[in-house]
Amino acid sequence: MSLMGDLKPVVRLFLAERRGMLAGGLACAALTILAGMALLGISGWFITATALAGLSTATAVMFDVFAPAAAIRLLAIGRTGARYGERLTTHDAALTLLAGLRERLFRGWAQPGAARALEARPARLLFRLTADIDALDSLYLRLAVPLAAAVAALLATGIALGLMEPRLGLAVAGVLAVAWLGLPLLAALPARRPARRRAHGVETLRADVIDLVAGQAELAMAGRLPAQQAVLAASDAAVAMADDALNRMEVRTAFGFGAAGALALAGTLVGVAALMEHGVIGAPVAALGVLVPLAALEPFAAFRRGALELGRTLLAVRRIGPRLREAAPAARPALPSPGLAARLSGVEVRHAGRAVPAVQGIDLDVAAGSRVALVGPSGAGKSTLLALLAGEIAPSAGTAEALAATLLTQRTQLFHDTIADNLRLAAPTAGEERLWQVLEEVGLAAAIRALPSALETPMGEAGLGLSGGQGRRLAVARLLLRDTPLWLLDEPTDGLDARTARHLLDRVGVAAEGRTLVIATHIRREADLADRLVVVEDGRIVRVWARGEAGFAATLAALRAD
Repeated sequence: MSLMGDLKPVVRLFLAERRGMLAGGLACAALTILAGMALLGISGWFITATALAGLSTATAVMFDVFAPAAAIRLLAIGRTGARYGERLTTHDAALTLLAGLRERLFRGWAQPGAARALEARPARLLFRLTADIDALDSLYLRLAVPLAAAVAALLATGIALGLMEPRLGLAVAGVLAVAWLGLPLLAALPARRPARRRAHGVETLRADVIDLVAGQAELAMAGRLPAQQAVLAASDAAVAMADDALNRMEVRTAFGFGAAGALALAGTLVGVAALMEHGVIGAPVAALGVLVPLAALEPFAAFRRGALELGRTLLAVRRIGPRLREAAPAARPALPSPGLAARLSGVEVRHAGRAVPAVQGIDLDVAAGSRVALVGPSGAGKSTLLALLAGEIAPSAGTAEALAATLLTQRTQLFHDTIADNLRLAAPTAGEERLWQVLEEVGLAAAIRALPSALETPMGEAGLGLSGGQGRRLAVARLLLRDTPLWLLDEPTDGLDARTARHLLDRVGVAAEGRTLVIATHIRREADLADRLVVVEDGRIVRVWARGEAGFAATLAALRAD
């Protein structure tokens, strides 16, 4: 996909969200630089004219100091107001747009199956949501805004000097345009590579730091801590080299700006001196003519920085643009026929990079209100079938139909937040009474009450602060809060002692009254909750037993005991 194709959704979002405020920011930026140029030019004219008027009593008496003084005061106030309006408008618009981009990107990543794809590289999502999004503010704050101000400054310079002498106005404006617009663009081309290297380096550095901090105990036990520290130092050195290259380019560009500015000012000085010599203009107008291009320098410094960061910005656009172009999150599985909670017909699932299907030829009807256990060895495809029913993955072939479902995965997903907020992920409006009720049902209420802040006790990453069993029970409590007709449980009591597990299963069984329950398991106590056993082997359903059949009891007895 081309750069323009990636850029379109970003620009489209910019224009759709805050078009009026964006345009207002550009207008304020142009007004600020014009007010500044007029203020400096009129001030120079006024000082020079006042000095010359003071040489003679007659001219001093006749000289009007009030009108230019009032104009200077008005321009000073106007410039301050325009500057404030520019900062307020442009930053509010940019921050609002970045927030919108961040939300849209997060929603794109939150599509079914995204968590599985990102689990191996969590630092990538963090970098996209923070650094990549933040890099896009250069498109507006450091490119569009200073460019609008620069164009206004060039036009004002050309007009002001052109009124004195058209050729002088064209020459000075041309030099400024070539130097102050051309130099940043010329600098942006060689800066793209180190800017990209820096972006990749920072992302790698962040991932290496996360690996070091999160796995320092395991690394120390394996004797790999020094090696990981060396990897971190190498990543830091790569970022430092890219920074050094960018700094050198910025210095060279700044030198070019200085030389071009000096040339333009020298040319202006020579030009107005020649006009004075021929009597075309007086000294006050000559002072104005020299000071106007001097005031026009301001917006080009910001434009220079934005141009040097162009490589980083375009890289962010390339990485974020495709995600913003994607359609809305995939729809849930279609609703099954009346009386059914789920139906899989001729289903096949192939995971990326795998030659053999995870499951194939699957035909399964789950009656509404029934309890089904998917049993079989590890890797047979049980978790894949649950993911299909939950809408986490789409079938490669066949159709999957299911009611709205809640999935409890094998891995307990808890977040760096309070216990109450972790529970309210399932029911945002649940009150404390309801939270204590589900905690009581899973046997956690006493332990939570004993904590210093009870429900408001903060947990660390992945439920740090709770034991593994407590974290699992907290995840089950969150399931109990979720009001959906279909509950999907993947080994819900694995890792719990037999007594706690049986108590938990009893509570789940009571809470699931009127719902449909599908459990993936290889543990006898969990499968015993079901009224139908579906045996899965090598990605296929090989047998189905109903409670009361001889095969049901034999299959149940063959599962792992408590």
